Amino acid sequence: MLCVLCVILKQYACECQGAYKTITNIVFILRKHQQKHTDSLTIKPLIVLSKNQIKLISSLQKKKYRDSHQLFVAEGDKLVMDLLSSGLKAAYLIFTAGWQNQYTIEAYSNIENKIESDINQIKKISNLKTPSQVVGVFRMPKIDIDQKEVANSLSIVLDDVQDPGNLGTIIRIADWFGIKHIFCSPNTADLYNPKVIQATMGAIARIKLSYTPLKQLLTNYKNSDFPFYGTFLEGETIYNTKLSNKGFIIMGNEGKGISNEIKEMVSHKLFIPNFPADQETSESLNVSVATAIICSEFRRTKF
Repeated sequence: MLCVLCVILKQYACECQGAYKTITNIVFILRKHQQKHTDSLTIKPLIVLSKNQIKLISSLQKKKYRDSHQLFVAEGDKLVMDLLSSGLKAAYLIFTAGWQNQYTIEAYSNIENKIESDINQIKKISNLKTPSQVVGVFRMPKIDIDQKEVANSLSIVLDDVQDPGNLGTIIRIADWFGIKHIFCSPNTADLYNPKVIQATMGAIARIKLSYTPLKQLLTNYKNSDFPFYGTFLEGETIYNTKLSNKGFIIMGNEGKGISNEIKEMVSHKLFIPNFPADQETSESLNVSVATAIICSEFRRTKF
């Protein structure tokens, strides 16, 4: 009986060993196939930004280099795609492989250099605390002003608005309310400051903004049929004022308001009242908030 049991156990051990060899062979074949498949999908090495490219792009955080190279930087999916869709020329488009999988850029002929990189490289050129997966270096466009269009529409005029965030927000407000032109005094914040660009959320692609001496600008458009609006504490309540569908909406400096030189040329003084009138409130409104209220009131009366 014992002999028979030994024979059975010996046969079972042989069968288990055979099964083990079979499983081992299958695992080996699968691993070999996986390695072969992985090799066929190997992505080409990422392009490392050169020191000169990093130096150039980083320098664009300063106005003098932006002006010198006529380039500016934009970061973020929507902002970059809006600028590309507008036809603006991109000297460089730097992006991660993950970003490229989400967006199709082959159709854009306005990209001069496409560089697939990684987030560590992008960190070296980014102006953001948390870098985006795409950075665009765009060429500054030439702005052509259609004087006839300006004379028959509303435009915003900025008198020494200093804060980049305010300027970017005002550009976005203008875009929302269908105002195509913004005229800025020479001392107004730089349009291509990275903080301005980011604050516009892509609206920069649809707004024509130019810098010009304001007194000369207002002199060129001065006539009885083209009003100049400005906000003042002694102005008429905006909600009781008949507003035109054309003219200049003049907004002043954050601390000083509209300069005396320009104040003398304002034909319609507006006032945004606080509520309730007999209660002490904040001294003034932020210039971008005031701009939004005024533009909203101009458009509200047209519905």
